[in-house]
Amino acid sequence: MTHSADAVDTVSAADTAGTGVPLAGDVFAVRFSSTHRGARLARLLTAEQLDAWGVPYGSGPAEAAALVVAELAANAVVHGRVPGRDFEVRLTLEGDVLRIAVSDARGERLPVLAEAAEDGESGRGLHLVAALATAWGTEPRPPSGKTVWAELRLRAPLAGDV
Repeated sequence: MTHSADAVDTVSAADTAGTGVPLAGDVFAVRFSSTHRGARLARLLTAEQLDAWGVPYGSGPAEAAALVVAELAANAVVHGRVPGRDFEVRLTLEGDVLRIAVSDARGERLPVLAEAAEDGESGRGLHLVAALATAWGTEPRPPSGKTVWAELRLRAPLAGDV
């Protein structure tokens, strides 16, 4: 299914089975054009997909996930762009943990969590990702790309949860 000219491929496995409760193992993946419009669309479709999985649009967890996708997608467009190559956003839901993975074609350009200049207009995105995620990192994506991923808990831990 294609959502617009910027979304090139969508795979959606499983759904909420009509219960409004996300099923373990739900996966949503879309390839986007490596443009600022593609990055914006990635954020919007993330919010829509989470809502379909029972994570209400505008809720704290949905907003946090949309922000993480926005930052990672913007980085893929700015730092991982190869002309003619897309980037991919993959959301995987396992229980209450959402894994966000953004893949691009530039495996040699790994993200670095560096100190931003006090008066700089950029350099804070990965700090936001690190603050919102329970974990984040990178993985190679053969043949020459990389995946930057982040995991978020969609609910607060209950007393006694490990």
